[in-house]
Amino acid sequence: MVAKGKKVVTFDMKQSPPDDDTLAAHLLGPTGNLRAPTIRRGKTLLIGFNEEAYTSHLT
Repeated sequence: MVAKGKKVVTFDMKQSPPDDDTLAAHLLGPTGNLRAPTIRRGKTLLIGFNEEAYTSHLT
């Protein structure tokens, strides 16, 4: 799950995984580093900050 402001993009890595370039474009910032904040909870990876996404996945 990748959040950019109010926009949230969810990737299903089992059913329809994105190609490497698409995934990298969403996960990496302009400097080429992993975007922050990044949280891994179980098999879910949360990139960026969106309060609604955090509330639904972390509580």
